[in-house]
Amino acid sequence: MPSPVRHHLDSFTSSGSLSSSLTDKAILAVAATGLMAVSAHISLPLPFSPIPFTLQSFAVLLIGMTLGPATAFAAMVLYLAEGAMGLPVFSPTGPGGVAQLLGPTAGYLFSYPLAVAAAGWGVRMLRAIPSLFIRGLAASAGASFVIFALGASWLASVLHLHAVAAWHLAIAPFLPGEIVKIAAAATLFSTLHRWQQS
Repeated sequence: MPSPVRHHLDSFTSSGSLSSSLTDKAILAVAATGLMAVSAHISLPLPFSPIPFTLQSFAVLLIGMTLGPATAFAAMVLYLAEGAMGLPVFSPTGPGGVAQLLGPTAGYLFSYPLAVAAAGWGVRMLRAIPSLFIRGLAASAGASFVIFALGASWLASVLHLHAVAAWHLAIAPFLPGEIVKIAAAATLFSTLHRWQQS
C-alpha cells in the first residue's frame, strides 16, 4: 500500500502543484507551517545585520513549488496567523508574536505569501521548459527576488535607511546563501517529481 506522502506526490501535475481534496490540501498547508517553524528555528544571528540567517526562504521556495500557488499562499497566511497569536513559529532571535510582525524583519515575513505564489506560478508558467531543475531554478529565483525586495524595503522604511545601506544589511550578506538555497530547492523539487513519476 502506498504511503500517504507517496499518495500526495502521485497527484503531482506537470505544473508542480498538488491536485488533491480540500482536506488533503488543508493537511498539507498545516504541515507546511510546521516546516516553516522548524526552518525558522535553524537560525544564526549576524552581528552586522538585524536579520538572522535562517532556512525559511528555502522552505518558502520548496513549499511554493510543491503545493502550488493557492495552497502554498493559504499555508503562509496560516503561518503568519500562528505567529501573530504567539505560537513559537518565528525565528527565536526576534520578540515573537505581533511585535515581530511590526519589527525590522517583518517585510520578509509578509513577503512569504507572495513568494510562495510566485514560486508556484513560476513552475506552472514555465512548464514548456523540459528540465524540471531549470524550471525550479527560474521559479525560485523569482520568488527570492520577491522576498528580498519586500524585506529590504520594509527594513529601510523602519530603520530610515538609504538604498545602499539597505542593500548591505538586507541583501548582499545573504545572496551567496540564497543561491545555494535556490539550487537546493530546485534539486529537491525535480527529485520529488521524478520519484512521483517512477
